[in-house]
Amino acid sequence: MSSHQHHVTAAADRVPLSQKVAYGMGMIVTVVAVNSVIQLTNLVYIVGLGVSAIWIGYAQAFPRLWDAVIDPLLGNMSDNCRSRFGRRIPFLVVGGILIGIAFWLLWTVPRDWSKPAMFGYFVVASLFFYTVVPVYAIPHGALGLEMTEDYHEKTSIFAFASFIGNIGALTLPWVYFLANRPMFGGDTVNGIKWVCLGMSVILTGAAMWCALLCKEGKLKQARQQERVPILQSFKATYRNRTFLRLVLAFVLLIVAFQLVMGFNNYIQIFFLFDGRTEAASQVMAINGTLWAITGILGAFPMTWLSKRYGKRFTVLLAFFLIIGGNLSKIVCYSRPHPYLTMIPTVCLSLGMVFAFSLVNAMIADICDEEELASGIRREGIYFAVYNWWWKVAVSIATVISGYLQRFTGFVEGAKTQSETTLFQLRAWEIGLPAAICLVSVWLLLKYPLTEARVYEIKGLLAARKAAQAAPTAAPA
Repeated sequence: MSSHQHHVTAAADRVPLSQKVAYGMGMIVTVVAVNSVIQLTNLVYIVGLGVSAIWIGYAQAFPRLWDAVIDPLLGNMSDNCRSRFGRRIPFLVVGGILIGIAFWLLWTVPRDWSKPAMFGYFVVASLFFYTVVPVYAIPHGALGLEMTEDYHEKTSIFAFASFIGNIGALTLPWVYFLANRPMFGGDTVNGIKWVCLGMSVILTGAAMWCALLCKEGKLKQARQQERVPILQSFKATYRNRTFLRLVLAFVLLIVAFQLVMGFNNYIQIFFLFDGRTEAASQVMAINGTLWAITGILGAFPMTWLSKRYGKRFTVLLAFFLIIGGNLSKIVCYSRPHPYLTMIPTVCLSLGMVFAFSLVNAMIADICDEEELASGIRREGIYFAVYNWWWKVAVSIATVISGYLQRFTGFVEGAKTQSETTLFQLRAWEIGLPAAICLVSVWLLLKYPLTEARVYEIKGLLAARKAAQAAPTAAPA
């Protein structure tokens, strides 16, 4: 098959628009909740309340490690669930309600407590939050992997998820901006608490939308297969070399930016605006909005590129956009021209939306490869193990990030930072992700699941099912 000859999605493999939209609404839950916590924690607990960056690094790491532990359990539990409502839907309902509660509790820390007590509160609240997130997120991810058998339709589902999820992400940069409005008396921490209460209600509503409208694509087949012990499922993922190559490439990408997480905010506040948070919050909000808009619009070229040139090519292009965008900060972190930061924002957002929209579609292809090898559908465990790896890596990187921040000389709670500190923040934030991402590029150069191979697997699976369904001939 030439590079310009591609399969056309069969009518039976197409997912209705209403379900794609509903699945995208479900994506808002994890995108907004998790990324809000990542972006707001340092601003609330370190900048606003003056808690140690190293303490917060540990506080963020421990719950994520616990989250990583329960991910495979929930993935296998979802795969083995045989309720009359499905394998995934019951988890979406319960998880969606609990996420709304846990998200708001994160920002209700008592202000008159000591800093060690605030630290303890954050540990407990974040442990609860990262316990309930996978109850929703793992079955939601597995649901998307099984909604269609078609190579291009998988991309379409996750393109919708990316498009709608990024519309939800438009709210993220404005949380900090809204929290600084006069109605909250100039108290950013108090403002964030009340803005996030409204967000909690929206998150739970989006989860219910997804749960009520989406249909599970492999439910009938799954009900006929035996329940598989978690250890057996876990081992199966590690025998799949294609999966391991993909996971390692994306884990490195995530770690690359987690090591310098928060540095960008500090650079904008203390380097570009000399500690003037209100002025910085406006540029941060504009950049955040631009990031979200780029992510929304990026779903269209991503879908076109993937259909024309394949998923591997599009993901490699994404990594080069990320590397180039990060290196452009050498010039774009400019005190006289702070809005130059919009250039790396566009490049990074475009690269991220290409990469993280397609990784799920690529895992869906791997699940078909797994079924061909073993005869078992285990979307839940594959999605969970992918999440397990990056959460463990993020937890370790988060702790290292706190020490790296301290190494730069950053002073928590200070109104200004030294020029030496600001230079080191910029050097690490620009150079480290670009270097690590080059390793991911090398790993993806030999990714084997091309469009032709995926459709070959689909044909072999269809032939096997037809043979199994045919009546056995009577003996002579």
